[in-house]
Amino acid sequence: MTQPANIAAVAALPIDYMGFIFYRKSARFTDRPDTGSVGPSIKKVGVFVNETADYIMHKVATSGIDTVQLHGNESVELCGNLQQQGLEVIKAFGIDENFDWSAVAPYLAVVDYFLFDTKSPQHGGTGQTFNWGKLKEYPFEKPYFLSGGLSLENIQEAATFDDKRLIGLDLNSKFETAPGLKNIETLTQALKIINNE
Repeated sequence: MTQPANIAAVAALPIDYMGFIFYRKSARFTDRPDTGSVGPSIKKVGVFVNETADYIMHKVATSGIDTVQLHGNESVELCGNLQQQGLEVIKAFGIDENFDWSAVAPYLAVVDYFLFDTKSPQHGGTGQTFNWGKLKEYPFEKPYFLSGGLSLENIQEAATFDDKRLIGLDLNSKFETAPGLKNIETLTQALKIINNE
């Protein structure tokens, strides 16, 4: 989310989280997001890739973020540090057919949720899906978000994916008119499908 009017329009929808990307190489990068229109019922998520704890905490302090989503090779120690600061921590992992689920095990005690995205060199935002059948091999109880290529074409399948550990869907590139600018009409349609309205 990058544009104030668009942020306000999305904040009026029945959503639980709103993301702000602090990764400079992303087309959706924002340095000082206008989060003033985001009410207290929506968690404001700062998305980071391989940043220091000091940088992340600075952005938390200046942007009103209460959740951090980490998309790089962040250490277990960093995740634990951020969690001890009172932040909700989401650790993202890029999934492909060869993904080894033991890679997430060290993070179980220091994150609140995982986010499973399509594996890519650019740390997400590809608009591509991965084989969701791979999630059936996920051996842990830690809840997770599903990301990567969610669209109106597959949102029904995602919303009814049979796994009680799946607690949220990350709607991003397929619901944009331009990078960082959400399409309110298609988002509204997706939310109706998700909420079975």
